[in-house]
Amino acid sequence: MRATDIRRSFLDFFAERGHKIWPSASLVPEDPRAPLLTTAGMVQFIPYFYGEKVMEPPRAASCQVSARTTDIENVGLTHRHMTTFEMLGNFSFGDYFKQDAIKWAWVLSTAGYGLDPERIWITVYETDDEAFEIWRDDVGVPATRIVRCGKDDNFWAIASGPGGPCSELFYDRGPAFGDVEGFEAGDRITEFWNLVFTQYEVDESAEPVGPLPRKNVDTGMGLDRLARLLQDVPTVFDTDLMRPVVARAEELTGRVYGSEEMTDIRLRIMADHFRAATFMVGDGIMPSNEDRGYILRRLLRRAVRHGKLLGVDEVIAPRMVDAVIGTMGEAYPDLAANRAFIEQVLESEEGGFRATLTRGTTLLDDAIAGARQSKAAGVPGETAFKLHDTYGFPFELTLEIVQEAGLDIDRAEFERLMDEQRERARHARKELAIDDTDALRRVLASHGASTFVGYDRTQEEAKVLAVVREGALIDGAREGDEIELVLDATPFYPEGGGQIGDAGVIETDGARVEVLDTQKRLGDLIVHVARVTVGEITAGIPARASVD
Repeated sequence: MRATDIRRSFLDFFAERGHKIWPSASLVPEDPRAPLLTTAGMVQFIPYFYGEKVMEPPRAASCQVSARTTDIENVGLTHRHMTTFEMLGNFSFGDYFKQDAIKWAWVLSTAGYGLDPERIWITVYETDDEAFEIWRDDVGVPATRIVRCGKDDNFWAIASGPGGPCSELFYDRGPAFGDVEGFEAGDRITEFWNLVFTQYEVDESAEPVGPLPRKNVDTGMGLDRLARLLQDVPTVFDTDLMRPVVARAEELTGRVYGSEEMTDIRLRIMADHFRAATFMVGDGIMPSNEDRGYILRRLLRRAVRHGKLLGVDEVIAPRMVDAVIGTMGEAYPDLAANRAFIEQVLESEEGGFRATLTRGTTLLDDAIAGARQSKAAGVPGETAFKLHDTYGFPFELTLEIVQEAGLDIDRAEFERLMDEQRERARHARKELAIDDTDALRRVLASHGASTFVGYDRTQEEAKVLAVVREGALIDGAREGDEIELVLDATPFYPEGGGQIGDAGVIETDGARVEVLDTQKRLGDLIVHVARVTVGEITAGIPARASVD
């Protein structure tokens, strides 16, 4: 059964049962109570779970693109972990509850998808007698295949917010995937559908603090995992959703998937992370050192490193994006519509990182060798800070490399240096308004006020009018320099009227500059407070300005 058929049949099944079909929401959640990224299908429905909005009809179903990095270290190592996946889900807001949710999950799994009912295992929350009895008495699952589990496994919540007990469906793939006696979740007995009965509001530690206005149902079934079962392939990377992306990684590296374990792991990481990056940029997330942008940067740079370890030295983002859109573009046409933008952002980010990857890796290799020679337990935090600050290595990437060598990092020293850098940046921003006045007066006298185009668009082809560093006009700035930039036209909204200044990137053919803040000086002169992350930027050259 192709992924396209699985997706369509799921939505058709619930449409026939009175559910409104909702499109996949952005990976950038709208609700302020949501996590940084859309991690499940229920995220776009948070106001409905709280009872703040009323849905008519009170039933919904969706196929939601979701992103999670909590298990990133397992991606590539296991048969089922991914950072981006499609979550099939059906939802009830004060309408049906456990009885119908359980019954429909069983009918669709067995009669709809043809899974062998004798190989399905069920878990329920340890005190949820109601769910246990529905599975045993109404559905007919033997009590020996219904397992009671504790809070860590069968009580679901999304940070602080709606939560409640859940019941999961697992499928036994047979002896070819391992020898087990009884229930043991893993690659042989693998979870494919989670039924969450959200009836509480929970705090950050997932402890109930009170009932929700109405009892709700929130289910999630991973399309990739279900495709793995129905297509009878070993891993989620062998389905028709992911195998073409892995094949593109094979083509670019010259390696053969299935020939050697570590090669397979690296190819899977490349495929998974480039798919995640494609969707994230498609939803407007830009690489940065903060929040969602940091997650994107970490994923992409991790993928680039594993590609380099397989011998790839050229930029490959556009060709990996092409493979992702080839498998996902029909279901998510916005990806194809935004192809050029996605390729441009990822190509620029990858190219900038590749320029420093070799030098940074050499520095880290020397630090690892020094730690081994001195029999130290870890690498100095100063090394990790320099890799982060100068070479663009996310801390987690440095940690992963160090741990592969059997060592650790002096994290306390790293955090101290990061705190010192943040404090320096705060002081520098406070002093800029005074220190650079003379330089900016000269810019204003020569070129006049800035043209703001941000009410109409968030991207603009512009010209660099001036580069300012430490209060002085300079010809150009290099990687690592903290500067101010003035463009002839800009989509960046300057701080004012209660709104913070925009952030994003300014790129030229040879440089990438991360805009940290935007300010209005000397009346109507728009100034971009920025840091050069790649290459060298000079006054008088064309630039592409993109608001995050």
